[in-house]
Amino acid sequence: MRWLWVMAGALATSSAFSGLNFSAADTAGDAAASDVAQVYETLVESTSEFQAALELHRMGRERAGKRRMDAVLAQLTRQGQVCVSLPGCDVARVFRAFQTLVRLQTLALDVAADDPLAGMVNRSREAPSGQHARDLRKPSSFRGKALKDVIVLNGPVRASITDWLTWMRPQLIEAWTNYQFLRHLMWPKYEQAGLPEALLFGILAKESVGRVHSYSRAGAAGPLQFMPATGRRYGLAADPKFDLRLDPKASTRANVEYLLDELSRHDNELEMALAAYNGGEGRVSRLAAKFPGQDFWSDQIYLALPSETRDYVPKVLAAAYLFEHPEEFNLKFPELPNKPALLKLDRPLSLSELAICAGQNGRQDGWFRTLRNLNPRLKPELRLRAGTELRVPAKLIEGYVSHCHNAELMARVAVAHDARFPVSPALVPYLVQKGDTLSLIAERSRCADIGDLATINAIAAPRYALKPGQMIKLPTCT
Repeated sequence: MRWLWVMAGALATSSAFSGLNFSAADTAGDAAASDVAQVYETLVESTSEFQAALELHRMGRERAGKRRMDAVLAQLTRQGQVCVSLPGCDVARVFRAFQTLVRLQTLALDVAADDPLAGMVNRSREAPSGQHARDLRKPSSFRGKALKDVIVLNGPVRASITDWLTWMRPQLIEAWTNYQFLRHLMWPKYEQAGLPEALLFGILAKESVGRVHSYSRAGAAGPLQFMPATGRRYGLAADPKFDLRLDPKASTRANVEYLLDELSRHDNELEMALAAYNGGEGRVSRLAAKFPGQDFWSDQIYLALPSETRDYVPKVLAAAYLFEHPEEFNLKFPELPNKPALLKLDRPLSLSELAICAGQNGRQDGWFRTLRNLNPRLKPELRLRAGTELRVPAKLIEGYVSHCHNAELMARVAVAHDARFPVSPALVPYLVQKGDTLSLIAERSRCADIGDLATINAIAAPRYALKPGQMIKLPTCT
């Protein structure tokens, strides 16, 4: 963080003498305004240059990326000194941009971001910040303000709170449940960036309800629903074997970088950053440029956005508010046995078989969704070799030890499992229709997931592109 202190010191030193320049403001005229505009333009260019440096780092050129990042930060330090000397130049704007880039660099270069469960076998470990439900909802801050003070409880947000607590309550509780078991993979990135945990929960609840393998009709994927192009831009590169957008840790890192970019672009206005996340940064930036000084809730911007975005932003804010202040609306989130662990299989077993034999030990609705969320690269029907390590809740290990070694039970489980997932399903031709997506076809067929269909038909992830009139093969269940 050395650069941050250098920047702060430079600005403080320059500020001590800045009063000497103010009397010249009347005579500086257009020249001063032009210089200020140049400073702001440099901020935009620096953000793009820094993104390119991050991309170098992701591609394995760590030293070149680090040098380029340092050069951008040095340039911003100089711009901060210039800004202090210019009448009408917003020094805080330069400093916020600098802080954002420093946080991005910290995320990119953080060597302690490895899996917190690495090296653990059949042992549990406390997740960060404790496990008790009330400890997970301590009021947090956003840019120095309490999140409660940042979230405006206006009509749309209050209406969204009502929705979450009535017909959407099952989704809210499911999102909470899924998040508790994913927390140790997702929350550290938000904590490093200084972003509130409640915001992460609000986005997760609205985007996917915490279902890691969720795909939208538009092609967004994963717990935080990245579109293919945006995912690639933020390091969720295409891989024919696995869609990296489904990885909770990687998608959270990309989500943090995206939000920091948009917060920097929109002077830390949370609603505008969320609108960009849902409706596209291009559209939101054009509106912000067309109506300078107007916030998200103004008629000029709010009413110009698609209805989906007008619903999305207050829904995220409402879920975040409820995450921190459930008692205000008589809401009680369940306390869950979410301590993480690694389980080393001592016999061949699939995730499906493990979910069945482990039973409901600590979970009334079972462990299947949690197992899939924690192990997104594994197909649930794939029988894994003995010695395979799985991310699991520690509570599940009790069920594994108690029941998954019962020969009679496991014989019944294996027969049922193999009937559901035949080794060689029959394939039938299907003509792709207008409006079809691979996820919709998988949902209708019910015999294979999107990954199976992509493998059978050699369709590349993450776009899974189809064309009307294209002939593909579908597996049958009988």
